[in-house]
Amino acid sequence: MCAYNRVNGVPSCADYNLLTNTARRQWHFNGYITSDCDAVSIIHDEQGYAKSPEDAVADVLNAGMDVNCGTYLKNHTRSAVEQKKLAIAEIDRALHNLFSVRMRLGLFSGDPKKQPFGNIGPAQVCSKTHQALALEAARNGIVLLKNKGKTLPLQKSKTVSLAVIGPNADAPKTLLGNYAGPPCKSVSPLQALRAYAKDTRFEQGCDSVACTTASVDRAVEIAKSADRVVMFMGLDQTQEREELDRVDLVLPGKQQQLIEAVALASKKPIVLVLLCGGPVDVSFARNEANIGSILWAGYPGEAGGIAISEIIFGEHNPGGRLPMTWYPQEFTRVLMTEMRMRPEQSRGYPGRTYRFYEGQSVYQFGYGLSYSRYSYKFISVSQEVISLTQTPKTSQQRPEESETVRNRPVTELGNDFCAKSKSTVTVGVKNHGEMEGKHPVLLFIRWSKQGKGRPMKQLIGFESVELKAGKGAEVRFSVNTCEHLIWANEEGLMVIEEGWHFFVVGEEEYPIAVML
Repeated sequence: MCAYNRVNGVPSCADYNLLTNTARRQWHFNGYITSDCDAVSIIHDEQGYAKSPEDAVADVLNAGMDVNCGTYLKNHTRSAVEQKKLAIAEIDRALHNLFSVRMRLGLFSGDPKKQPFGNIGPAQVCSKTHQALALEAARNGIVLLKNKGKTLPLQKSKTVSLAVIGPNADAPKTLLGNYAGPPCKSVSPLQALRAYAKDTRFEQGCDSVACTTASVDRAVEIAKSADRVVMFMGLDQTQEREELDRVDLVLPGKQQQLIEAVALASKKPIVLVLLCGGPVDVSFARNEANIGSILWAGYPGEAGGIAISEIIFGEHNPGGRLPMTWYPQEFTRVLMTEMRMRPEQSRGYPGRTYRFYEGQSVYQFGYGLSYSRYSYKFISVSQEVISLTQTPKTSQQRPEESETVRNRPVTELGNDFCAKSKSTVTVGVKNHGEMEGKHPVLLFIRWSKQGKGRPMKQLIGFESVELKAGKGAEVRFSVNTCEHLIWANEEGLMVIEEGWHFFVVGEEEYPIAVML
């Protein structure tokens, strides 16, 4: 699906290089390409990229798009042909891509209901295998952001009382997020926690996530009376969804005041669970001593309530990592439409994403804690010196440190070199904890020279490994020089530069040399 964004000024649905050269020729994609809804109309109506509706239709079909979500192709394709802006052959190609997929699905092979995919209903969707997969996905996606003094996991006890507070505690619909079908089961976090603590006391604390009229006093009272406190806060579709963008990064309404009041009243450090799709600035909670643990669950789906309770009571060891940087509230001064990645100090622009953002983060991309401590060790790198010339360099030769940095565009290296220029990086990882855990190992590349548009670091591989308590394993990464050691210079060329590069896993680094 091509969306609304532009790549080098070209709308993605009108980008021949993206849809045809890359998707079909390079990636060998053999399906049909559809637009995001109204993405074609926006090319003319909003962006002004096309001079007329017919130009927009011609642009997208000539680029390789096949199906339009919307009415633009329906309304303007005929006139585009009549105005000789579009060849019939492009329509035929699009129809071929669309109907060939339908044929592969068996939709023209007799009664569709008798075909393998023709009778999918609740019995298939809600099978035990699929429900187990939903639970596993929820478990693996939950991220432990804070665990001061090993607040989590909570110990199971028939006599321990549990206070559950917050607008997202008993809201199973919130777990589903946007674009969700009807759930097979509907279990809220509150219901799931009651299976672990019979003396569970619930107070919503707010009438909604906006947290305007709040029963703060009752929430404070049950927090005082309970042995343990878990708060379920965050966002829902009244704050973020399709066609509804957030305008700030803080918790809505008076959620922060409620959290701080309960944390102050609690006898022991509380557990804060956040349900939200995007990042929130919870610096106050990260720094608050009375908040012992923070879990980010995203919108974990129908099994999310069960997965959260399993993690809270130690039946599952969390191993999720943040898929995005969590920016502070001050980042909202950057216009949402400002899509440049690289920072620009002269304009006070901090850049975007973990690769370029130079400001303070609430939590960084890839961050995530566990109930276990893991250590890393580089075991081997099959190619410590990468030579871009025909004459291989010896392992004793190293690039000289110089102010002048030489580089070469990837396009000059040739397909044969890129196909053969691969390395294997072997990393040892060990679980030093008392629980078995599924642990993601993230491999980054870092350049010794910084600035001038280089990323600070870049993720080039990740693998998850299941480790029993006290056990270790080896993880192997395949690194392609032309794919993983490159960056876009100030002229927009993808280049490999001479000098030191560093593989990074956790706090461990391994130097390699690139020679021109």
